[in-house]
Amino acid sequence: MIQAYEATKCGGTTITVGLPAPNKMFSIPAISITAEERTIKGSYMGSCIPRRDIPRFIGMYQAGLLPVDKLQTHTLRLEEINLGFDRLAQGLAVRQIVDFGS
Repeated sequence: MIQAYEATKCGGTTITVGLPAPNKMFSIPAISITAEERTIKGSYMGSCIPRRDIPRFIGMYQAGLLPVDKLQTHTLRLEEINLGFDRLAQGLAVRQIVDFGS
């Protein structure tokens, strides 16, 4: 998070994603928030409101505006779930689809 904040230009916004460990602290020079007009914002689950956003995402996908297929790296069966976690840990996968029907 510190690296992201340091890479944010004056007037820019740093958006944090993911959940850090509860005991981790994030420390920055307080003057940079005011003097450089920087903003820090959290985002949990993409700040999604499922009831509102999922239908919109589906519509965007159907219209060819959201390239979900390009983001998917693997499809796996539920019994292969550990393989999926191994791929994530090794940096070999980005998005994997779990097929519960196979």
